[in-house]
Amino acid sequence: MDEVTGAQLIAESLKAQKVEYMFGIVGVPVMEVAMAAQAAGIKYVGMRNEQAACYAASAIGFLTGRPGACLVVSGPGLIHALGGMANANMNCWPVIVIGGSSDRNQETAGAFQEFPQVEACRLYSKFAARPSSLEAIPSVVEKAVRTSIYGRPGACYVDIAGDMVNAKVDRSKVRLVSCCPTPPASLANHGAIAEAVSVLKTAQRPLVIIGKGAAYGRAETVLRDFVDTSGLPFLPTPMGKGVLPDDHPNCVAAARSRALLQADVVLLLGARLNWILHFGLPPRFNPDVKIIQVDLCAEEMGNNVRPAVALLGDINSVIIQLWESVQNDGWKYPSDTEWWSTLKDKMASNAKVSQALALQPADPMNYYTVFHHIAHLLPHDCIIVSEGANTMDIGRTMLNNYLPRHRLDAGTFGTMGVGLGFAIAAATVEKSKSDKRQRVVCVEGDSAFGFSGMEVETMCRYNLPVVIIVVNNNGIYSGMDLKTWQEMAKMGDLTAVAPPVSLLPEARYDEVMTAFGGRGFLVRTVEELHSALQLSLSDWERPSLLNVLIDPFSDRKQQEFPWLTRSNL
Repeated sequence: MDEVTGAQLIAESLKAQKVEYMFGIVGVPVMEVAMAAQAAGIKYVGMRNEQAACYAASAIGFLTGRPGACLVVSGPGLIHALGGMANANMNCWPVIVIGGSSDRNQETAGAFQEFPQVEACRLYSKFAARPSSLEAIPSVVEKAVRTSIYGRPGACYVDIAGDMVNAKVDRSKVRLVSCCPTPPASLANHGAIAEAVSVLKTAQRPLVIIGKGAAYGRAETVLRDFVDTSGLPFLPTPMGKGVLPDDHPNCVAAARSRALLQADVVLLLGARLNWILHFGLPPRFNPDVKIIQVDLCAEEMGNNVRPAVALLGDINSVIIQLWESVQNDGWKYPSDTEWWSTLKDKMASNAKVSQALALQPADPMNYYTVFHHIAHLLPHDCIIVSEGANTMDIGRTMLNNYLPRHRLDAGTFGTMGVGLGFAIAAATVEKSKSDKRQRVVCVEGDSAFGFSGMEVETMCRYNLPVVIIVVNNNGIYSGMDLKTWQEMAKMGDLTAVAPPVSLLPEARYDEVMTAFGGRGFLVRTVEELHSALQLSLSDWERPSLLNVLIDPFSDRKQQEFPWLTRSNL
Protein backbone atom coordinates (compact mmCIF):
# COMPACT_ATOMS: atom_id res chain seq x y z
CA MET A 1 0.00 0.00 0.00
CA ASP A 2 1.07 3.57 -0.70
CA GLU A 3 0.21 5.20 2.60
CA VAL A 4 0.11 8.93 3.33
CA THR A 5 -0.11 10.74 6.67
CA GLY A 6 -2.50 13.49 7.65
CA ALA A 7 0.40 15.95 7.73
CA GLN A 8 1.33 15.04 4.17
CA LEU A 9 -2.26 15.37 3.00
CA ILE A 10 -2.52 18.88 4.48
CA ALA A 11 0.74 19.97 2.86
CA GLU A 12 -0.03 18.42 -0.52
CA SER A 13 -3.56 19.84 -0.49
CA LEU A 14 -2.27 23.35 0.23
CA LYS A 15 0.27 23.03 -2.56
CA ALA A 16 -2.42 21.78 -4.96
CA GLN A 17 -4.37 24.97 -4.17
CA LYS A 18 -1.30 27.08 -5.05
CA VAL A 19 -0.52 28.07 -1.48
CA GLU A 20 3.20 28.81 -1.70
CA TYR A 21 4.08 30.29 1.70
CA MET A 22 3.57 29.15 5.29
CA PHE A 23 4.36 31.07 8.48
CA GLY A 24 4.04 29.67 11.95
CA ILE A 25 5.44 28.32 15.18
CA VAL A 26 5.81 24.57 15.49
CA GLY A 27 5.23 22.29 18.46
CA VAL A 28 2.88 19.51 19.46
CA PRO A 29 0.95 18.48 17.41
CA VAL A 30 1.88 20.29 14.16
CA MET A 31 5.64 19.78 13.84
CA GLU A 32 5.22 17.20 11.11
CA VAL A 33 2.89 19.50 9.14
CA ALA A 34 5.65 22.10 8.75
CA MET A 35 8.14 19.46 7.61
CA ALA A 36 5.62 18.01 5.17
CA ALA A 37 4.96 21.50 3.81
CA GLN A 38 8.65 21.98 3.07
CA ALA A 39 8.80 18.56 1.42
CA ALA A 40 5.84 19.57 -0.77
CA GLY A 41 7.67 22.70 -1.95
CA ILE A 42 6.00 25.26 0.31
CA LYS A 43 8.32 27.91 1.75
CA TYR A 44 8.14 27.78 5.56
CA VAL A 45 9.09 30.74 7.76
CA GLY A 46 9.27 30.05 11.49
CA MET A 47 8.15 33.11 13.45
CA ARG A 48 8.42 34.11 17.13
CA ASN A 49 4.75 34.81 17.79
CA GLU A 50 1.61 33.35 16.23
CA GLN A 51 0.04 36.79 15.87
CA ALA A 52 2.93 38.04 13.74
CA ALA A 53 2.85 34.77 11.78
CA CYS A 54 -0.81 35.34 10.93
CA TYR A 55 -0.13 38.96 9.97
CA ALA A 56 2.60 37.73 7.61
CA ALA A 57 0.41 35.03 6.06
CA SER A 58 -2.42 37.50 5.46
CA ALA A 59 -0.06 40.02 3.85
CA ILE A 60 0.91 37.27 1.40
CA GLY A 61 -2.74 37.17 0.35
CA PHE A 62 -2.73 40.90 -0.42
CA LEU A 63 0.64 40.88 -2.15
CA THR A 64 0.14 37.79 -4.32
CA GLY A 65 -3.63 37.30 -4.57
CA ARG A 66 -3.25 33.79 -3.18
CA PRO A 67 -3.61 33.11 0.57
CA GLY A 68 -0.63 32.39 2.75
CA ALA A 69 -0.91 29.67 5.38
CA CYS A 70 -0.44 30.21 9.10
CA LEU A 71 0.43 27.10 11.12
CA VAL A 72 -0.21 27.17 14.87
CA VAL A 73 -0.34 24.75 17.77
CA SER A 74 -3.43 24.03 19.83
CA GLY A 75 -5.07 26.20 22.47
CA PRO A 76 -2.95 29.29 23.22
CA GLY A 77 -1.20 29.06 19.84
CA LEU A 78 -4.50 29.31 18.00
CA ILE A 79 -5.78 32.02 20.35
CA HIS A 80 -2.70 34.13 19.64
CA ALA A 81 -3.45 33.88 15.92
CA LEU A 82 -7.02 35.17 16.29
CA GLY A 83 -5.80 38.77 16.17
CA GLY A 84 -4.28 38.11 12.77
CA MET A 85 -7.46 36.43 11.56
CA ALA A 86 -9.59 39.35 12.70
CA ASN A 87 -7.23 41.79 11.01
CA ALA A 88 -7.35 39.80 7.76
CA ASN A 89 -11.14 39.75 7.81
CA MET A 90 -11.37 43.49 8.41
CA ASN A 91 -8.82 44.18 5.65
CA CYS A 92 -10.51 41.67 3.31
CA TRP A 93 -7.30 39.70 2.78
CA PRO A 94 -7.28 35.93 2.26
CA VAL A 95 -5.42 33.73 4.74
CA ILE A 96 -5.62 30.06 5.75
CA VAL A 97 -4.95 29.20 9.39
CA ILE A 98 -4.10 25.56 10.13
CA GLY A 99 -4.43 24.77 13.81
CA GLY A 100 -3.50 21.61 15.64
CA SER A 101 -5.93 20.51 18.34
CA SER A 102 -6.40 17.86 21.00
CA ASP A 103 -6.66 14.19 20.10
CA ARG A 104 -10.23 13.21 19.29
CA ASN A 105 -10.40 10.48 21.94
CA GLN A 106 -9.51 13.02 24.64
CA GLU A 107 -12.14 15.63 23.83
CA THR A 108 -14.04 16.96 26.88
CA ALA A 109 -11.62 15.10 29.17
CA GLY A 110 -9.35 18.06 29.87
CA ALA A 111 -6.75 17.27 27.22
CA PHE A 112 -3.54 19.24 26.84
CA GLN A 113 -4.41 22.74 25.54
CA GLU A 114 -7.99 21.65 24.85
CA PHE A 115 -10.08 24.50 23.51
CA PRO A 116 -13.21 24.79 21.28
CA GLN A 117 -11.12 25.98 18.36
CA VAL A 118 -13.51 25.57 15.45
CA GLU A 119 -16.28 27.33 17.36
CA ALA A 120 -13.95 30.16 18.44
CA CYS A 121 -12.69 30.75 14.90
CA ARG A 122 -16.17 31.16 13.44
CA LEU A 123 -16.31 34.67 14.89
CA TYR A 124 -13.05 35.62 13.17
CA SER A 125 -13.29 33.85 9.83
CA LYS A 126 -15.46 33.17 6.78
CA PHE A 127 -15.15 29.39 7.18
CA ALA A 128 -14.03 27.12 10.00
CA ALA A 129 -14.08 23.31 9.96
CA ARG A 130 -12.30 20.14 11.02
CA PRO A 131 -12.02 17.35 8.44
CA SER A 132 -14.04 14.36 9.61
CA SER A 133 -11.40 11.95 8.31
CA LEU A 134 -8.05 11.89 6.57
CA GLU A 135 -9.82 11.26 3.29
CA ALA A 136 -11.74 14.53 3.71
CA ILE A 137 -8.65 16.75 4.13
CA PRO A 138 -8.19 17.71 0.45
CA SER A 139 -11.84 18.74 0.09
CA VAL A 140 -11.83 20.82 3.27
CA VAL A 141 -8.58 22.56 2.33
CA GLU A 142 -9.93 23.32 -1.16
CA LYS A 143 -13.09 24.82 0.30
CA ALA A 144 -11.09 26.91 2.76
CA VAL A 145 -8.88 28.33 0.02
CA ARG A 146 -11.82 28.90 -2.31
CA THR A 147 -13.85 30.62 0.41
CA SER A 148 -10.88 32.83 1.38
CA ILE A 149 -10.60 34.33 -2.13
CA TYR A 150 -14.19 34.25 -3.42
CA GLY A 151 -16.53 37.19 -2.80
CA ARG A 152 -15.08 39.47 -0.14
CA PRO A 153 -11.73 37.84 0.76
CA GLY A 154 -10.99 36.88 4.35
CA ALA A 155 -9.66 34.37 6.84
CA CYS A 156 -10.51 30.66 6.90
CA TYR A 157 -9.63 28.06 9.52
CA VAL A 158 -8.86 24.34 9.19
CA ASP A 159 -8.54 22.31 12.39
CA ILE A 160 -6.46 19.15 12.53
CA ALA A 161 -6.75 16.86 15.54
CA GLY A 162 -3.43 15.73 16.99
CA ASP A 163 -4.10 12.06 16.34
CA MET A 164 -4.81 12.80 12.66
CA VAL A 165 -1.39 14.36 11.98
CA ASN A 166 0.57 11.09 11.96
CA ALA A 167 -2.30 8.75 11.19
CA LYS A 168 -2.03 7.01 7.81
CA VAL A 169 -4.43 6.16 5.04
CA ASP A 170 -4.05 4.35 1.73
CA ARG A 171 -3.53 7.06 -0.86
CA SER A 172 -5.91 5.29 -3.26
CA LYS A 173 -8.76 6.01 -0.83
CA VAL A 174 -8.15 9.76 -0.91
CA ARG A 175 -10.09 11.69 -3.55
CA LEU A 176 -7.83 14.18 -5.23
CA VAL A 177 -9.22 17.71 -5.51
CA SER A 178 -8.02 20.01 -8.26
CA CYS A 179 -7.09 23.63 -7.70
CA CYS A 180 -10.08 25.90 -7.32
CA PRO A 181 -10.59 28.29 -10.27
CA THR A 182 -9.83 31.98 -9.96
CA PRO A 183 -12.78 33.94 -8.54
CA PRO A 184 -15.50 34.63 -11.11
CA ALA A 185 -15.60 38.25 -12.29
CA SER A 186 -19.03 39.85 -12.50
CA LEU A 187 -20.05 42.96 -14.42
CA ALA A 188 -22.17 45.83 -13.15
CA ASN A 189 -25.61 46.42 -14.62
CA HIS A 190 -25.24 48.26 -17.95
CA GLY A 191 -27.99 50.71 -17.03
CA ALA A 192 -26.23 51.54 -13.77
CA ILE A 193 -22.99 52.18 -15.68
CA ALA A 194 -24.77 54.67 -17.94
CA GLU A 195 -26.32 56.35 -14.89
CA ALA A 196 -22.94 56.58 -13.14
CA VAL A 197 -21.31 58.24 -16.14
CA SER A 198 -24.24 60.65 -16.40
CA VAL A 199 -23.78 61.66 -12.73
CA LEU A 200 -20.02 62.14 -13.28
CA LYS A 201 -20.63 64.34 -16.33
CA THR A 202 -22.93 66.68 -14.35
CA ALA A 203 -20.47 67.02 -11.44
CA GLN A 204 -18.81 70.36 -10.81
CA ARG A 205 -16.40 69.02 -8.19
CA PRO A 206 -15.87 65.29 -8.90
CA LEU A 207 -13.44 63.07 -7.01
CA VAL A 208 -12.31 59.46 -7.47
CA ILE A 209 -11.33 57.62 -4.26
CA ILE A 210 -9.06 54.62 -4.81
CA GLY A 211 -9.16 52.03 -2.03
CA LYS A 212 -7.06 48.98 -1.27
CA GLY A 213 -9.79 46.90 -2.92
CA ALA A 214 -8.53 48.34 -6.21
CA ALA A 215 -5.00 47.31 -5.23
CA TYR A 216 -6.07 43.79 -4.31
CA GLY A 217 -8.16 43.56 -7.50
CA ARG A 218 -5.13 44.35 -9.72
CA ALA A 219 -7.04 47.24 -11.28
CA GLU A 220 -4.04 49.54 -11.81
CA THR A 221 -3.75 49.25 -15.60
CA VAL A 222 -7.34 49.98 -16.53
CA LEU A 223 -7.65 52.54 -13.71
CA ARG A 224 -4.80 54.55 -15.20
CA ASP A 225 -6.56 54.43 -18.57
CA PHE A 226 -9.80 55.57 -16.95
CA VAL A 227 -8.23 58.48 -15.04
CA ASP A 228 -6.17 59.60 -18.03
CA THR A 229 -9.23 59.44 -20.30
CA SER A 230 -11.68 61.08 -17.89
CA GLY A 231 -9.30 63.70 -16.45
CA LEU A 232 -10.78 63.22 -12.98
CA PRO A 233 -8.84 64.05 -9.79
CA PHE A 234 -8.21 61.09 -7.51
CA LEU A 235 -7.43 60.50 -3.86
CA PRO A 236 -5.92 57.20 -2.65
CA THR A 237 -6.73 55.69 0.71
CA PRO A 238 -3.63 54.67 2.72
CA MET A 239 -3.23 51.24 1.11
CA GLY A 240 -4.68 52.48 -2.16
CA LYS A 241 -1.48 54.49 -2.55
CA GLY A 242 0.54 53.39 -5.56
CA VAL A 243 -2.34 51.85 -7.52
CA LEU A 244 -1.73 55.00 -9.50
CA PRO A 245 1.59 56.72 -8.71
CA ASP A 246 1.51 59.38 -6.00
CA ASP A 247 3.22 61.75 -8.45
CA HIS A 248 0.48 61.30 -11.07
CA PRO A 249 -0.74 64.78 -12.12
CA ASN A 250 -4.32 63.92 -11.10
CA CYS A 251 -3.40 62.82 -7.56
CA VAL A 252 -4.78 65.25 -4.96
CA ALA A 253 -3.64 63.41 -1.82
CA ALA A 254 -1.91 66.56 -0.56
CA ALA A 255 -5.33 68.27 -0.44
CA ARG A 256 -7.17 65.34 1.16
CA SER A 257 -9.40 67.27 3.58
CA ARG A 258 -10.37 69.91 1.03
CA ALA A 259 -11.13 67.29 -1.63
CA LEU A 260 -13.37 65.28 0.68
CA LEU A 261 -15.10 68.35 2.10
CA GLN A 262 -16.04 70.01 -1.17
CA ALA A 263 -16.52 67.18 -3.67
CA ASP A 264 -20.09 67.01 -4.99
CA VAL A 265 -19.69 63.59 -6.66
CA VAL A 266 -17.44 60.82 -5.37
CA LEU A 267 -16.61 57.68 -7.35
CA LEU A 268 -15.72 55.18 -4.61
CA LEU A 269 -13.53 52.38 -5.98
CA GLY A 270 -12.87 49.47 -3.62
CA ALA A 271 -13.03 51.58 -0.47
CA ARG A 272 -15.50 51.67 2.39
CA LEU A 273 -17.13 54.67 4.02
CA ASN A 274 -15.80 53.76 7.46
CA TRP A 275 -13.68 55.70 9.95
CA ILE A 276 -10.81 56.08 7.47
CA LEU A 277 -13.11 58.11 5.20
CA HIS A 278 -15.00 59.72 8.10
CA PHE A 279 -18.09 57.61 7.29
CA GLY A 280 -18.85 59.81 4.25
CA LEU A 281 -20.74 62.20 6.54
CA PRO A 282 -20.63 65.92 7.39
CA PRO A 283 -18.70 67.87 8.52
CA ARG A 284 -15.94 65.98 6.65
CA PHE A 285 -18.05 65.54 3.52
CA ASN A 286 -20.45 67.77 1.66
CA PRO A 287 -23.91 66.89 3.05
CA ASP A 288 -25.27 66.73 -0.51
CA VAL A 289 -22.46 64.64 -1.98
CA LYS A 290 -23.48 61.96 -4.46
CA ILE A 291 -21.66 58.65 -4.04
CA ILE A 292 -21.11 56.27 -6.94
CA GLN A 293 -20.15 53.12 -5.08
CA VAL A 294 -18.22 50.25 -6.71
CA ASP A 295 -17.93 47.10 -4.60
CA LEU A 296 -18.13 43.33 -5.04
CA CYS A 297 -20.07 42.91 -1.80
CA ALA A 298 -23.77 43.77 -2.02
CA GLU A 299 -24.03 44.16 1.75
CA GLU A 300 -21.53 47.03 1.64
CA MET A 301 -23.77 49.14 -0.57
CA GLY A 302 -25.35 51.97 1.40
CA ASN A 303 -23.32 51.64 4.58
CA ASN A 304 -23.54 55.08 6.25
CA VAL A 305 -24.42 56.89 2.98
CA ARG A 306 -26.98 55.75 0.43
CA PRO A 307 -25.27 55.70 -2.98
CA ALA A 308 -26.65 57.69 -5.87
CA VAL A 309 -25.53 54.78 -8.05
CA ALA A 310 -24.49 51.31 -6.88
CA LEU A 311 -22.18 49.36 -9.18
CA LEU A 312 -21.98 45.79 -7.95
CA GLY A 313 -19.22 43.72 -9.50
CA ASP A 314 -15.57 42.90 -9.84
CA ILE A 315 -13.67 46.17 -9.57
CA ASN A 316 -11.40 45.56 -12.54
CA SER A 317 -14.36 44.64 -14.74
CA VAL A 318 -16.47 47.59 -13.57
CA ILE A 319 -13.70 50.12 -14.21
CA ILE A 320 -13.33 48.70 -17.72
CA GLN A 321 -17.06 49.30 -18.21
CA LEU A 322 -16.76 52.89 -16.96
CA TRP A 323 -13.68 53.55 -19.08
CA GLU A 324 -15.30 52.20 -22.25
CA SER A 325 -18.40 54.31 -21.63
CA VAL A 326 -16.40 57.50 -21.06
CA GLN A 327 -14.18 56.75 -24.04
CA ASN A 328 -17.16 56.14 -26.32
CA ASP A 329 -18.77 59.40 -25.16
CA GLY A 330 -15.57 61.34 -25.75
CA TRP A 331 -16.11 63.12 -22.42
CA LYS A 332 -13.30 64.49 -20.29
CA TYR A 333 -13.46 66.61 -17.16
CA PRO A 334 -11.84 69.98 -18.01
CA SER A 335 -8.44 70.73 -16.50
CA ASP A 336 -9.11 74.49 -16.16
CA THR A 337 -12.05 74.38 -13.76
CA GLU A 338 -12.34 76.27 -10.48
CA TRP A 339 -12.29 72.88 -8.71
CA TRP A 340 -8.86 72.05 -10.09
CA SER A 341 -7.60 75.50 -9.10
CA THR A 342 -8.92 75.04 -5.56
CA LEU A 343 -7.25 71.65 -5.19
CA LYS A 344 -3.93 72.78 -6.63
CA ASP A 345 -3.82 75.86 -4.40
CA LYS A 346 -4.49 73.75 -1.32
CA MET A 347 -1.82 71.20 -2.31
CA ALA A 348 0.73 73.97 -2.75
CA SER A 349 -0.22 75.54 0.58
CA ASN A 350 0.07 72.22 2.46
CA ALA A 351 3.40 71.46 0.76
CA LYS A 352 4.81 74.79 2.01
CA VAL A 353 3.79 74.04 5.60
CA SER A 354 5.32 70.56 5.51
CA GLN A 355 8.47 71.88 3.84
CA ALA A 356 8.88 74.55 6.52
CA LEU A 357 8.56 71.97 9.27
CA ALA A 358 10.98 69.63 7.51
CA LEU A 359 13.65 72.29 7.15
CA GLN A 360 13.51 73.60 10.71
CA PRO A 361 17.04 73.52 12.20
CA ALA A 362 15.81 71.38 15.07
CA ASP A 363 18.06 69.35 17.36
CA PRO A 364 16.78 66.74 18.01
CA MET A 365 14.95 66.22 14.70
CA ASN A 366 11.18 66.33 14.30
CA TYR A 367 8.97 63.93 12.32
CA TYR A 368 8.93 66.11 9.20
CA THR A 369 12.72 66.43 9.07
CA VAL A 370 13.12 62.67 9.34
CA PHE A 371 10.56 61.87 6.66
CA HIS A 372 11.79 64.61 4.33
CA HIS A 373 15.23 63.04 4.19
CA ILE A 374 13.99 59.44 4.10
CA ALA A 375 11.78 60.30 1.13
CA HIS A 376 14.77 61.54 -0.86
CA LEU A 377 16.74 58.33 -0.29
CA LEU A 378 14.17 55.56 -0.74
CA PRO A 379 14.07 53.74 -4.10
CA HIS A 380 10.89 54.48 -6.07
CA ASP A 381 10.07 50.77 -6.29
CA CYS A 382 10.50 49.93 -2.59
CA ILE A 383 7.72 48.37 -0.53
CA ILE A 384 6.89 50.62 2.42
CA VAL A 385 5.49 49.08 5.59
CA SER A 386 4.35 51.60 8.17
CA GLU A 387 2.70 51.66 11.56
CA GLY A 388 2.48 53.90 14.57
CA ALA A 389 0.34 56.94 15.29
CA ASN A 390 2.10 60.07 14.03
CA THR A 391 4.75 57.93 12.35
CA MET A 392 2.21 56.26 10.10
CA ASP A 393 0.03 59.32 9.46
CA ILE A 394 2.86 61.70 8.60
CA GLY A 395 4.65 58.99 6.64
CA ARG A 396 1.52 58.45 4.56
CA THR A 397 1.68 62.05 3.35
CA MET A 398 5.47 62.33 2.88
CA LEU A 399 6.61 58.88 1.68
CA ASN A 400 5.29 58.39 -1.83
CA ASN A 401 4.36 55.11 -3.50
CA TYR A 402 4.70 54.60 -7.21
CA LEU A 403 3.65 50.96 -7.63
CA PRO A 404 0.51 49.06 -6.55
CA ARG A 405 0.52 46.92 -3.40
CA HIS A 406 3.71 48.60 -2.22
CA ARG A 407 2.29 50.06 0.98
CA LEU A 408 1.19 48.04 3.98
CA ASP A 409 0.01 49.63 7.21
CA ALA A 410 -2.30 49.30 10.22
CA GLY A 411 -5.27 49.08 7.85
CA THR A 412 -9.00 49.06 8.40
CA PHE A 413 -8.72 47.54 11.87
CA GLY A 414 -6.07 50.07 12.93
CA THR A 415 -3.95 47.18 14.18
CA MET A 416 -0.62 48.03 15.77
CA GLY A 417 2.04 45.32 15.73
CA VAL A 418 1.50 44.29 12.11
CA GLY A 419 4.63 45.95 10.74
CA LEU A 420 7.34 43.34 11.18
CA GLY A 421 5.08 40.46 10.12
CA PHE A 422 4.08 42.37 6.98
CA ALA A 423 7.71 43.21 6.25
CA ILE A 424 8.79 39.57 6.65
CA ALA A 425 6.06 38.50 4.22
CA ALA A 426 7.04 41.11 1.64
CA ALA A 427 10.76 40.31 1.95
CA THR A 428 10.07 36.56 1.65
CA VAL A 429 8.18 37.15 -1.60
CA GLU A 430 10.90 39.43 -2.94
CA LYS A 431 13.66 37.00 -1.98
CA SER A 432 11.93 34.22 -3.93
CA LYS A 433 12.20 36.24 -7.15
CA SER A 434 15.04 35.49 -9.52
CA ASP A 435 15.46 39.13 -10.52
CA LYS A 436 14.04 42.64 -10.06
CA ARG A 437 13.92 42.30 -6.31
CA GLN A 438 12.59 45.33 -4.49
CA ARG A 439 13.63 46.67 -1.10
CA VAL A 440 11.32 46.40 1.89
CA VAL A 441 11.45 49.39 4.24
CA CYS A 442 9.55 49.14 7.52
CA VAL A 443 8.93 52.53 9.18
CA GLU A 444 7.85 52.06 12.79
CA GLY A 445 6.99 54.16 15.78
CA ASP A 446 8.86 52.99 18.85
CA SER A 447 5.62 51.88 20.49
CA ALA A 448 4.51 49.94 17.40
CA PHE A 449 7.91 48.26 17.12
CA GLY A 450 7.53 46.90 20.64
CA PHE A 451 4.55 44.72 19.73
CA SER A 452 6.63 42.33 17.65
CA GLY A 453 10.24 43.44 18.05
CA MET A 454 11.55 39.90 18.51
CA GLU A 455 10.73 39.21 14.87
CA VAL A 456 14.04 40.91 14.04
CA GLU A 457 15.55 37.53 14.95
CA THR A 458 13.36 35.96 12.26
CA MET A 459 14.67 38.46 9.74
CA CYS A 460 18.26 37.70 10.71
CA ARG A 461 17.71 33.94 10.71
CA TYR A 462 16.38 33.96 7.14
CA ASN A 463 18.69 36.72 5.88
CA LEU A 464 15.77 38.95 4.92
CA PRO A 465 17.25 42.36 4.04
CA VAL A 466 14.49 44.45 5.60
CA VAL A 467 15.41 48.01 6.54
CA ILE A 468 13.61 48.96 9.77
CA ILE A 469 13.44 52.64 10.67
CA VAL A 470 12.24 53.18 14.25
CA VAL A 471 11.15 56.80 14.66
CA ASN A 472 11.79 57.00 18.38
CA ASN A 473 10.06 59.72 20.39
CA ASN A 474 10.27 57.79 23.69
CA GLY A 475 6.55 57.26 23.99
CA ILE A 476 3.08 56.48 22.73
CA TYR A 477 2.00 59.63 20.85
CA SER A 478 4.59 61.60 22.86
CA GLY A 479 7.33 60.86 25.38
CA MET A 480 9.82 62.73 27.51
CA ASP A 481 13.51 63.43 27.29
CA LEU A 482 16.11 61.51 29.27
CA LYS A 483 16.84 64.30 31.74
CA THR A 484 13.16 64.75 32.64
CA TRP A 485 12.78 60.97 33.04
CA GLN A 486 15.75 60.77 35.39
CA GLU A 487 14.42 63.63 37.50
CA MET A 488 10.99 62.03 37.65
CA ALA A 489 12.51 58.71 38.74
CA LYS A 490 13.82 60.44 41.85
CA MET A 491 10.27 61.37 42.83
CA GLY A 492 9.36 57.81 43.76
CA ASP A 493 7.69 54.74 42.28
CA LEU A 494 7.49 55.21 38.51
CA THR A 495 4.26 53.22 38.38
CA ALA A 496 2.65 56.07 40.29
CA VAL A 497 4.25 59.05 38.55
CA ALA A 498 5.29 58.07 35.01
CA PRO A 499 2.79 59.20 32.34
CA PRO A 500 1.02 56.19 30.81
CA VAL A 501 2.17 57.28 27.35
CA SER A 502 5.86 57.25 28.27
CA LEU A 503 8.42 54.65 27.20
CA LEU A 504 12.05 54.30 28.21
CA PRO A 505 13.89 57.35 26.80
CA GLU A 506 16.51 56.63 24.16
CA ALA A 507 15.95 52.86 24.25
CA ARG A 508 18.60 51.10 22.17
CA TYR A 509 16.46 49.23 19.66
CA ASP A 510 19.45 49.26 17.31
CA GLU A 511 21.35 46.98 19.70
CA VAL A 512 18.52 44.45 19.56
CA MET A 513 19.16 44.08 15.84
CA THR A 514 22.93 43.96 16.35
CA ALA A 515 22.54 41.19 18.94
CA PHE A 516 21.07 38.89 16.28
CA GLY A 517 23.66 39.66 13.62
CA GLY A 518 21.99 42.45 11.70
CA ARG A 519 23.12 46.04 11.28
CA GLY A 520 22.11 48.50 14.00
CA PHE A 521 22.48 52.28 13.81
CA LEU A 522 21.83 54.93 16.45
CA VAL A 523 20.77 58.08 14.60
CA ARG A 524 20.55 61.57 16.10
CA THR A 525 21.35 63.88 13.17
CA VAL A 526 20.45 64.34 9.52
CA GLU A 527 23.99 63.36 8.54
CA GLU A 528 23.79 60.13 10.53
CA LEU A 529 20.37 59.39 9.00
CA HIS A 530 21.73 59.76 5.47
CA SER A 531 24.78 57.62 6.16
CA ALA A 532 22.90 54.83 7.95
CA LEU A 533 20.08 54.62 5.41
CA GLN A 534 22.40 54.57 2.41
CA LEU A 535 24.49 51.79 3.98
CA SER A 536 21.37 49.80 4.86
CA LEU A 537 19.86 50.08 1.40
CA SER A 538 23.09 48.86 -0.17
CA ASP A 539 23.23 45.70 2.00
CA TRP A 540 21.21 42.89 0.39
CA GLU A 541 22.55 40.22 2.74
CA ARG A 542 21.14 41.13 6.14
CA PRO A 543 18.54 43.32 7.82
CA SER A 544 19.21 46.72 9.34
CA LEU A 545 17.59 48.83 12.03
CA LEU A 546 17.92 52.59 12.29
CA ASN A 547 17.01 53.86 15.76
CA VAL A 548 16.19 57.48 14.93
CA LEU A 549 15.93 59.62 18.07
CA ILE A 550 13.60 62.59 17.58
CA ASP A 551 12.21 65.32 19.77
CA PRO A 552 9.88 63.58 22.29
CA PHE A 553 7.46 66.50 21.96
CA SER A 554 7.43 66.53 18.16
CA ASP A 555 3.90 66.50 16.79
CA ARG A 556 2.15 66.69 13.44
CA LYS A 557 0.88 69.92 11.97
CA GLN A 558 -2.61 71.05 12.87
CA GLN A 559 -5.21 68.93 11.10
CA GLU A 560 -8.48 70.27 9.73
CA PHE A 561 -10.11 66.86 10.23
CA PRO A 562 -8.01 64.36 12.25
CA TRP A 563 -8.71 60.67 11.64
CA LEU A 564 -10.45 59.95 14.92
CA THR A 565 -12.40 63.08 15.73
CA ARG A 566 -16.01 62.50 16.68
CA SER A 567 -18.42 61.87 13.87
CA ASN A 568 -22.02 62.96 13.48
CA LEU A 569 -23.20 59.36 13.25
